[in-house]
Amino acid sequence: MNGTYEVVAANAGTAMLLAGLPAHLTRPQVNAMRVTMHPEGIARRILNYRQWRGHLLEQMERQLALLRSEPLRTLYEEVSAYPLPAGSDRRNASDTTHVPFALPIIIEHDGRVLSFISTVTTFNTPMDVTVSELAVETFLPADPETARFLHEARP
Repeated sequence: MNGTYEVVAANAGTAMLLAGLPAHLTRPQVNAMRVTMHPEGIARRILNYRQWRGHLLEQMERQLALLRSEPLRTLYEEVSAYPLPAGSDRRNASDTTHVPFALPIIIEHDGRVLSFISTVTTFNTPMDVTVSELAVETFLPADPETARFLHEARP
């Protein structure tokens, strides 16, 4: 992702999560925040959406405090104004067991519940200034069932 969360490159797992979403959210240039928080996007599949949304908005607020980017401010104002999708938080937040330093994203996918921990890597001292705007987000399975599903889904 670049500095305004536009997806620069993605793998097959991302395509799996975006399958079935409206074209206006998935055609290039896909914006990770928009596709995640839009009520027609992944938001409707996230079982702990209120928690996850709060996490994402806090992340954007931290970036805004550091970067003071007008395009990022515009994106923040857009996605924070999205209404909650119908049926959001079908799972009570207290039912989502997680370690204190990591919030899982719990997604309903094809009748399965998948749980991931997200890590974001940034390049703070790159030799090329354009690389300083990139971030690599990785979703790791947070439970054995998700790991098993992903392993079996590999081509």
